[in-house]
Amino acid sequence: MKKNKYYLIGEIGINHNGDIKIAKQIILQAKKFGFDAVKFQKRNPDISTPENKKFEIRNTPWGNISYLDYKKKIEFDRKKYDEIDKYCKKIKIDWFASAWDIDSVNFLRKYKMPYHKVASAMLTNIDLLNSISKEKKPTLISTGMSNMKIIDKAVKIFKKNNCKFILMHCVSTYPANEKNLNLNMISTLKRKYKCEVGYSGHENSVTPSLYAAILGANYIERHITLDRTMWGTDHSASLEISGMEKLGTMLKNIPEILGDGKKKFLLDERQKLKTQKYWK
Repeated sequence: MKKNKYYLIGEIGINHNGDIKIAKQIILQAKKFGFDAVKFQKRNPDISTPENKKFEIRNTPWGNISYLDYKKKIEFDRKKYDEIDKYCKKIKIDWFASAWDIDSVNFLRKYKMPYHKVASAMLTNIDLLNSISKEKKPTLISTGMSNMKIIDKAVKIFKKNNCKFILMHCVSTYPANEKNLNLNMISTLKRKYKCEVGYSGHENSVTPSLYAAILGANYIERHITLDRTMWGTDHSASLEISGMEKLGTMLKNIPEILGDGKKKFLLDERQKLKTQKYWK
């Protein structure tokens, strides 16, 4: 990353609802508003769906079906990911995905993704962490649904396998209440683990992401969607197109506004002083 450049990630996740056309529309909007990357979630539902949830009946656009069948409906296969890969290369935007099981880690290996991503829910999946970290690809690690002891264990695995990691401060409620965001954890993570730190947000507004950048987050990840009222679990905690535009524009301006910290005596200030000074 360039100095004072924030890496902005649009978390599409499963907000495509299993439709490649919707996925491409979201990718295009992310590119339009200055996002550096889009991110998906990759699962083998037969492996990653908890046994006690597989046969729950869920009301979906495909009718009343089991939770397992619903998960399969919204999962992209190899053909769809090849299409995503080709499209992202065409419009020049990075893409990567969070793997929720080792089978998905192996699936994603085909693609030249710039990062791996560990979802908050996977932070105690030791076998998965080992599989990801052994590839030695820089990895973003979300730290929601955890305490410091859990984060310590995850960090030790990545250090043991000599894999670069970026800790992403995260509060995993959907949508997140701003009073619970605790953004000062960004400084805590950076100080304790001596690593790059980012912020993965699930709130409705753009403001916390800007605060996170000012507090030292180098990576900003936000869920994005075409419409928060769409059917699906994550749309309500996502930014719509107007929010994507605001975040992309405002984040780009932060380095210039913050400056370099060196005192400057501007020409306009010198001229203004001449109109105020009455002494020699």
